[in-house]
Amino acid sequence: MEVRYKSTRNAEVSVTASEAVLQGLSEDGGLFVPEFIPKLDVTLESLVGKTYQEIAYEVMKLFLSDYTEEELKHCIANAYDEKFDTKEIAPLKDVDGAHYLELFHGPTIAFKDMALSILPHLLTAAAKKQNKKEKIVILTATSGDTGKAALAGFADVPGTGIIVFYPKDGVSRIQEKQMVTQTGDNTDVVAIHGNFDDAQNGVKEIFGDKALAARMKERGYQFSSANSINIGRLVPQVVYYVYAYVTLVAQGKLAVGEPMNVVVPTGNFGNILAAYYAKQMGVPVKKLICASNENKVLYDFFRTGVYDRNREFVLTSSPSMDILISSNLERLIYACAGEDAKKNAALMASLKETGRYEITDEMKERMADFVGGYATQEQTAKVIRDVYEKTGYVMDTHTAVAAKVFYQYKEETNDETVTVIASTASPYKFTRSVMEAVEGCAEDDDFVLVDRLSEISGVPVPKAIEEIRNAPVRHTLECDKDNMQKTVIKILGLK
Repeated sequence: MEVRYKSTRNAEVSVTASEAVLQGLSEDGGLFVPEFIPKLDVTLESLVGKTYQEIAYEVMKLFLSDYTEEELKHCIANAYDEKFDTKEIAPLKDVDGAHYLELFHGPTIAFKDMALSILPHLLTAAAKKQNKKEKIVILTATSGDTGKAALAGFADVPGTGIIVFYPKDGVSRIQEKQMVTQTGDNTDVVAIHGNFDDAQNGVKEIFGDKALAARMKERGYQFSSANSINIGRLVPQVVYYVYAYVTLVAQGKLAVGEPMNVVVPTGNFGNILAAYYAKQMGVPVKKLICASNENKVLYDFFRTGVYDRNREFVLTSSPSMDILISSNLERLIYACAGEDAKKNAALMASLKETGRYEITDEMKERMADFVGGYATQEQTAKVIRDVYEKTGYVMDTHTAVAAKVFYQYKEETNDETVTVIASTASPYKFTRSVMEAVEGCAEDDDFVLVDRLSEISGVPVPKAIEEIRNAPVRHTLECDKDNMQKTVIKILGLK
């Protein structure tokens, strides 16, 4: 059965999967959601022992139903190949009472590779299907990881260009160097004077400018998105939760039908929403535990039913979660509002106008599977140090937020359900914060810290880090947050 996509803000919109992937965002500003969440059409038992690529096909064929088998398998084969440094693609590590789903074995050592390795192939296949001749310009805001993963995925892909905006002082030094050294004749990177929410809002405004879209079309361009607002980002993320479950079954940690809990360090809400979709497909997920850092807007929301971004924006050691407007939450709000586009649009309008909205008790009840938790900077550092000293395992700052929330949840509930923690980045991505947590070091050279981390962890320095060690800076463009559109126009030569 074909799965079509509708907008969270307009009940009249209905597009195919490939159209949704190509557009990225609906013209009304809404996000594309499937008209229904398809159920797995194979048993979980039958997936035990299958490769990551085989499981990816069984999941993605259901959501991306207008792609042919040949097209989809081609996309999967080109995405999940030797770019990943492990055959499993997403290995599970058993550490101190939890199972860490390592999502950072791709080319940029962050979980964004799991989706952004395949998105360029899905996009170019979609453009061919729809006979689109325009050059696809990927416009993306990043809190650190999406930017590099998107740049790596789209670099020199024919018929595409990519422009990435990131907050100048809101990413780690390693994240910044990964972006500003990016090669590729079709890549542009811009540091904005503002935070991630400013970058994300600016990108959404550019997408919503119909006059600019018309100018773009005249000049042979079309915008699309590599942010998790694009359904082509979200669907591949569903795969690894299905994979995690059947891997636990294969390892004898779960019997088929037994539930698992999932803990996800959460900023823009896409990663945990993918786990929610996996549950809707038939994976026995009991609790979806949403872990926040000190920008705990989601923790407060799940506790009170009030989403309120009117608060101090905190720069933390887990910068990819330094977000006060979690875009993908809109998809959950829409579902819990009974798929009422008008109701959802009103809530989103309230968020834009007042910075807050409140959901009904009935909507809160529909979110009962979600649990919120948060960790402070000090708690995050302590978890990194404690787990390392106890087990020798080194985790990054975002994974540590999830680990702390897992320990808190377990202590408060005595819930002994087998738990998967989404490990979203390599510790090498945040070497300074990790080494400060482990050894309290004050070394100024990040690459000295990189080598020290390799010594203490026994994990070789990833290729992604070695590549940037002496790489020249290629991107130096900066702009004020209010000049993002002018910057795009200048880059594309639209004047």
